[in-house]
Amino acid sequence: MRRVSDAPATKETATSASSTSPRSYLAAPHRWLELTPSLVRRQFQQLLAFASLLVIVIFFSVVNPHFSSRSNLTGILESTTVVGILALGTTFVIITGGIELSLGTGMTLTAVLTGIFLVHLGLPLPVGVLCGILSGALIGFINGTTIAFLGIPPFIATLATMLIAEGLALVISGAAPIYFSEVAGFTGIARGTLIPWLPNGVLILFVLTVIAAIVLNKTLLGRYTFAIGSNEEAAKISGVNVRRWKIAVYTLSGAFMGVAGLVLAARLNSAQPALGVGYELQAIAAVVIGGTSLQGGKGSILGTLIGALIVGTVTNGLRIMSVEPEWQTVIIGIVILLAVYTDILRRGRAST
Repeated sequence: MRRVSDAPATKETATSASSTSPRSYLAAPHRWLELTPSLVRRQFQQLLAFASLLVIVIFFSVVNPHFSSRSNLTGILESTTVVGILALGTTFVIITGGIELSLGTGMTLTAVLTGIFLVHLGLPLPVGVLCGILSGALIGFINGTTIAFLGIPPFIATLATMLIAEGLALVISGAAPIYFSEVAGFTGIARGTLIPWLPNGVLILFVLTVIAAIVLNKTLLGRYTFAIGSNEEAAKISGVNVRRWKIAVYTLSGAFMGVAGLVLAARLNSAQPALGVGYELQAIAAVVIGGTSLQGGKGSILGTLIGALIVGTVTNGLRIMSVEPEWQTVIIGIVILLAVYTDILRRGRAST
């Protein structure tokens, strides 16, 4: 079998060689036999998440028959769209062992900037939309650069960006909403229906899910994402430019953030300074519930989508049951704790 490095064996290289080394993601086509148990576990986690989703749907359908109506199920999909898009990009970040706390306010800033581009500057719709997405990518690029080159921990770096983005959104918008009523076709980004009965926002989520799955599983970026999260030092020894690929991961997450901001603004027909507050926690919850490990190295796009649907379904079901919003937040927090604890138990079993 191909060795991780020609350098003398060290504790780090020995560890990576005995487990899942970066080389296994890059250049060893016959490692599939050894990775089969890991793949089976990942498939089991996805099936478990999907089974949990079905149980939740059945429970709320029994409690309130209106829950399973087509209009309500469509509403669940629509409400899941923004969290789902944010969670897709965040999956890459968390697999590398990082975290992204600027999702909510960063999304707000991209929506506000899109309002400036389209409403105040009068740019054509495609150009304004592209500028909004690029604004999100720029925020992600700044996060990645700060983490990769300044050595600031992801938690602190993205927390700082969260505060900066919140302040900039207030300053740029004048602490007032920006309405898109005069921008023809903007609301169609989220509310239109290219496919009957399926809002465009939901269609965007599904398309991005396919794209994210291909990137994570079939491209160099995806392989390096897993390699960095599995063992960053071993990845460096294997010749991976960790700094560059970390920046790429955060930039990609930022682009997804920009798309999420566009979809939410289109759904509300406005960009509001407090638009995205709290969305970062829901997105991280969706990723964790979907089986991605907060310790890095493991995760899947399909699991994240299922996790986002679970968050949206639970929130909707609690609302139908007339549970107070404050208690809804408490329950979602408990779900997050259970998901994280499950990941800890799973990691403990895997290490024994």
